[in-house]
This record gives sequence, C-alpha cells and structure tokens, in this order.
Amino acid sequence: MKRTPHHRSRSRTGFAVAAFGAGVLTASLLGGNPAAAKPDPDPPSARAATTLSLPSPPGGAKVRVLVFHGSATAESPTVDAGIAAVESIGLTGPAAGRYRTEATADPAVFTDAKRLGTYNAVVFLTGGGDVLDPAQEAGLEAYMEAGGGFVGVHEAARTEPYSGWFTGLIGARPTGAPSGTQRAVVEVGDRQHPATKSLPLEWKRPDKWFNWDRNPSGTVHTVARVRESSYQPAATPNGWDHPVSWCRDYDGGRSFYTAMGGTVDSYAETDFRDHLRGAIAWTARISRADCKATIDANYTAERVTRPNQPGQNDQIGEPHGLVAAPDGRILYIGRGGADSSVPVVTDWNNPDIGKGSGEIHVYDPRTGQVTKAGALAVFGNKGGGDELIKNEEGLLGIELDPGFMTNGWVYLHYTPHSRIDRVEHMGERRVSRFTLDLSTNRLDLASEKVLLSWPVQIHSCCHAGGGMAWDSKGNLYIATGDTNSSGSSGGYSGNNPAPNFRGVSFADARRTAGNTNNLNGKILRIHPEPDGTYTLPAGNLFTGQESDEGGGKTRGEIYVMGVRNPARISVDRTTDILYAGWVGPDAGAPSTTWGPAKYDTFAAITTAGNHGWPYCMGNKQPYRDRGPLDPAKPLGWYDCDAPKNESPNNDGLVHLPPVTGNTIWYSPQGGGVDYPRNADGVPSYKQEEQKLLLPWLKGGGQATMNGPLYRYDAASDSAVKWPSYWDGKWFVGDFYDGDQPRHAVLTDPKTVGKGGLPVHAESLKKIVPVGQGGIRNLMDWKFAPDGSLYVLDYGRGFFTSHPDSALWRVTYKGGGPTPAADQLARRTAQ
Repeated sequence: MKRTPHHRSRSRTGFAVAAFGAGVLTASLLGGNPAAAKPDPDPPSARAATTLSLPSPPGGAKVRVLVFHGSATAESPTVDAGIAAVESIGLTGPAAGRYRTEATADPAVFTDAKRLGTYNAVVFLTGGGDVLDPAQEAGLEAYMEAGGGFVGVHEAARTEPYSGWFTGLIGARPTGAPSGTQRAVVEVGDRQHPATKSLPLEWKRPDKWFNWDRNPSGTVHTVARVRESSYQPAATPNGWDHPVSWCRDYDGGRSFYTAMGGTVDSYAETDFRDHLRGAIAWTARISRADCKATIDANYTAERVTRPNQPGQNDQIGEPHGLVAAPDGRILYIGRGGADSSVPVVTDWNNPDIGKGSGEIHVYDPRTGQVTKAGALAVFGNKGGGDELIKNEEGLLGIELDPGFMTNGWVYLHYTPHSRIDRVEHMGERRVSRFTLDLSTNRLDLASEKVLLSWPVQIHSCCHAGGGMAWDSKGNLYIATGDTNSSGSSGGYSGNNPAPNFRGVSFADARRTAGNTNNLNGKILRIHPEPDGTYTLPAGNLFTGQESDEGGGKTRGEIYVMGVRNPARISVDRTTDILYAGWVGPDAGAPSTTWGPAKYDTFAAITTAGNHGWPYCMGNKQPYRDRGPLDPAKPLGWYDCDAPKNESPNNDGLVHLPPVTGNTIWYSPQGGGVDYPRNADGVPSYKQEEQKLLLPWLKGGGQATMNGPLYRYDAASDSAVKWPSYWDGKWFVGDFYDGDQPRHAVLTDPKTVGKGGLPVHAESLKKIVPVGQGGIRNLMDWKFAPDGSLYVLDYGRGFFTSHPDSALWRVTYKGGGPTPAADQLARRTAQ
C-alpha cells in the first residue's frame, strides 16, 4: 500500500468552480462503458466546468481503491486502523472482492484527473472538517458524475460541513458529537446488499453512535438501523428509526455511508470488515446491489377506481377485501353498506331488518375498467347490533380457487339475509363457492355450493372476521370473529357471562373464541373438494373426536383458537406460515385489577394453537376471571400455560391448549407493552413500570389490517414490480393513518411462530401514503402477479359506501440493481 503525505486544505476564500484540464477521467475506473450521468436528487452546490467521460478500460485493468484520510484536525489511531483494515480487506477474502489500495491525506488528488481516474472507489476515513477547497470538491463531484464510487466512514459525515453537495453525497449530518463507546443492537434490514447480507439480523457490537439532523430514510436506502433502546444515545436521539448505514445512487455514481467505525476495535471485527468489504465492492463496481428499493420517489400510488355514479355502487361498495387473479384482475368486495341515499332498516319486526347488498367488483388493469360482477343479499347494513346502532356482518371475505383460470371458482364468506331468525336474533355464516364467467366477469349466483356454515348471534355487534387464504397444499384458511359485544367488560377481557338474548350470551367470548366446540373467534382450515364438500387436513388443533370430559366437544376445522376479530389473514405459500391480525378490546389503559389495555395483535403462525383471547393477550399477559353470579367481582388471574374455560356458556373442553405468545401487539401506550411480573408470572400492569419492546408502534384509535408477505418473482418481466429487497418482508398495517402501523417487518426464522418478536421494522407511510390525498383508511392490501401492490381505502365514516372509497395501486419505477451488468469492473488485484 502506498501513502502520500498529509496536505492541509486551503481556506475557502474566493470560491471558484474548477475544471480538469484534460476533461477526461482515465480508463481504470470502469469495467465497461459508463452509464450516462443521472439527475441528482439533491442538486450539487457546484459543478465542474467541463463534462467528464470515461472510456472503456483496456483489457487487464485492475480494481483500485483510494483511501483519503485528510483531516482538519489531528488524525487518530482510528484512522490508521481503518486504513489497515481497508488494505487487508482488499488483499484477502473472496477473490471477487479483492482490489489494490492506496492511501493519501493529500486533497490535491481530487484535481489530478489522470490519477483520480485510476480509482474505482474512494473511501473517506477523514477526521471531519473542511478539507477540500472548491477545486478539489469540484473534482470529487466530477469523479462521481463520471460513475465513481464513494464510501464514507463514521467521521466522514462531519467532513465538508458547508457543502450541500457533500451533504447529499453523505445523506445526513450528525447533530453533534457521538455517544461514548457503547454496545448496541444493529438491526440489519437489507438481507441482500453485499455490505449486509452476511451479517446477523440483530448485530450486537460496540461503537460510538451519532444522531442525525434529519432522518435520511426515504431519500437514501437504509440497510441497517441501530436500536436506541439497546444503548444510551447522545442528546436529541432519532427514535426507533435510527439509520446507521445507507447507500444511494448519487449524481451518476454510487455512495455508501456507515456511521460505524468510530473505534479502533471496530476494524478488528470480522463482521464489520465484511460490512466494509461489501460497501467497497458495490461502490467499486465489483458487485451489484439495489440502493433504490426504499427511495420514496421511486413509488407511485394512484387511485384506479372512480367515484360511484349517484345512487349506484358501480365502481365499489363498502370496501372489505380483495384478491388478485393470476391474470392480474383484481376482485374486491363490499360488505353491505350502501350510500346515504339508501334507508337503513332497524326494526326487528321488519323483514328487511339490516338488509344490505354484498357486492363483488372486478377491476381489469389491462383496460382500466370495473365490472360489477354480482351482489348477494346479506345481513350487513347498518341496522341491527348494539341497540340497532351497528352491524359488522355481511360479505366478509373472498378467495379464488387455485384453479381459478380454468374453473372460475370464487369462494365467498358471508351472512345471507335469507337465513336470519328475527325472533332469536340468530344468523348463519357460510363459506360458499360460486362460478365467475371469465369472459364477462359476471358471477353466477345460481352456481352456489355451500361448503361450510355455522350459527352466529346477531343481536349485538361485533367481530365478524372474514379473511380467507390458501396454503401451498390446497388448504383454505377461514378467519372468523368472536361475535362478541365490545361492552359489558369495561374494555378488558370479553368474559362477562351474564348478558344474553333468549339464552345466548353475547358478551362472553369464552362461549365462542375460547370454546373448542364453536367455530367463532377462530381461524379454520379445511381442504375444499371438487364436489363442493371439504375434508380435514392433518395437523389441525383438534381432530373433532376428542373424548375428554364426555366427548364430542371439539371441532376438527379449528386450526387456531383464541382470536378476537381476524379480519385479514394471509399465507406465505413458500413457507406455509400463516399471518393474521386482530383487534383488541377497548380499554385505553392497563388495570391492576383486570389486566392489559387493548392490544391489537399480529401473529406469524407456524402450527395449530391457542392464541389466548379472552384469557391472555400479547406475550401471554393474563386477564382476570369474573364471578359468574357477580361479573363485577374479580376472581383469579387466568393461567396462560394451562387455561381453563369455566364459563357457564361453554359447551367445549374445560382444559384448553396452552397459549402461544403473539408476534406483535400494541396499545395506546405503544408497541410490545410489557411489565415486570410477580412470582406467579402476573404482570404488574402499572403504566409507570411498562417497557415498550416494539417502540416503532403506537396506537390510539386502532384496528389491525394484516397484509401480505412479499415474494419477489425474478422470472417476471414486469416493469412495476416491487424490488427484491422486500422479499420475505411481512406487511402490517392499521385501518387508521395517524401514528398507527403501516410497516414492513422482518421476523427471525429461529423464533417465528414461537412468540418471538420481529427483529426489524421500517415505515411504509410515504410509499403507501397516509394523510390528505393518500390512503386514509386501509382496509386490505395484496400484491398482484405483476408485483404491484393493490390497496383498498375504506373511505370516511362507517357502514356506508363513500366517495373516497377506492381501490389504489402502488407501483415501483426505480429500475434494477446498479451498476449495470456490463459495467462491472475487473475483479483481479495485484
């Protein structure tokens, strides 16, 4: 390795734009013809006066990296350790990552066009300060414009503090000095970039940690974040989204910055050296990477349906679910609410009590046209429910048969109006198969085959559930709500045994969700057969033949019990992991008497199990039992490891399967709320003692809307598909668009389905936009075969169709990885 002497920068007086005399950077920088310089998202403060170009390198050109360590302050042992590490990385490790290194502290290198043009990448190990004069900075700009690569390490973020162009090159500036050296957890969200793909999901390491003057995520591509809860940050911390390493395609070249590397010991770490190796490999064109995948400007969200014609639901009903066909058509449903011009019948003596129209629409992206495929008469208008105020029944879910493009079969989950009992206030829920004419997009209502039906109480609102999904084995999952009133329990466990109508309890979820012999408050799993019947796959929670305590007290269709209102579910057919979300009760704060506040919940489910409601929520946090004669009297805490259903309304087993902890939960106080526990494992439920395990979450008015897990299709030639960066990320959201979640999360394969927390989350709120002009009330979201994301916006108000109700599409336009394959540099070094 060759080092040249340190040279102090000159004073920035008489700023002038410098030009290279030769006007050309020489051959060794690229391994192919350079791409034309692309527009800079953050315009530079100065530009070279001449346009620079990079001809193709001659055969046998070597990859070379310049380490610049000029500083306005005295250099430190950390810089020396960094130089030695970069040199060592270039000489060892995979042959594809090797290069020659030269280090200099002389900024004159940036005005030497011939010399600068021999380097594939420049690494800044500067100690901060103003180290480049105007001509030297212009030379660095020209180098980047010509397709060069830049890696900034730690203190490089404090270099050239007066340069807007250099700020754009780095991505963000520190607010001040970093923290003292502390061990912290780095969440490695990008599992594909060469700088991060070999790192642990949760990378525990000591360093000095900067805070940022602004969060660069969305203008740069963040590959790793530091978890602030794992250390004591310096003043003005950034919060849960605290980027620590990022990259971007910038001003024609490639820029990578890591805030790590602030200690001598960092450069002896194998993982940190791998991090640097991958960063240099990408910037030096040794390897390709996608640093555009999370740039907000690369996504477009557009409404694809128009407002309905007056008095008609020709475009959309009361949005409630969608599904994508293999040919790209989107089928979406309306629960049953009409617009305000349609009267609501609330008189139980009227045969039309609660009657609504459950509508099915088809959007064809090839034509941009919407067809109303059909409508079902459902018990699902606003009438009925709590004192005739509201009703959540109706057309609740839609799925397409795996052979849909051949047979046209559509599965609908709904509550037919024709099956309600106005005396008993009972209804029937069913899952039926219909046939869609694939040429006309019209649903044949006479083709109905009822697969499965079961009774639901319709005297009191709420919680109908509704989502459906297929696994890779042709099993159909059906999510059902607990049909339990939100009242009568103070917003805590829905376990009040007393309220009933004609002997049917409507405020005791132990009758439904906690009952092994009831299909409500469950996720069912069946295998539909061609003749319209179904069989039971092996591995469900019960066989249906359990003989404990008298026999016949289970239903074999149950895969998951103990869920409150799972409106949206999805299955990743690569792993067959089931993803589900459900809303919690209404208590706004925890109670030392009754238990936790409302927890809205997401769960990644790998096996059949009991997910707790109404006995336990979150990470197995129990509720208090109630006296059967005096429900206001608290009894003992439920045992999450051995729950018992001792409700007088239970007709199933008393001894239930142990509760499985959930993956994500949040309350008005925040995400992943936890408390100290006593010797019996009961949390204190004292708000002042709470710990937030998932600080990226916050609730309030909250309603989970589980989303898909994205799978990237490399074989697809779609120009709008989301990039492979998102592959394996689970989308979780909320109906509301304030502080509630709209995030992509990563789970740890070692703990997923076992109550393990997600290890990383990132916001989608600018990609799937919130606020005025955006998607305000997220009702469902699914990826189409072309890799674009479709989203249903419910509109405003409840139980009606609304002018803002709409189907949206979110597409990606950022292009593929960089550099282009024909621009990769030579991979040999001497």
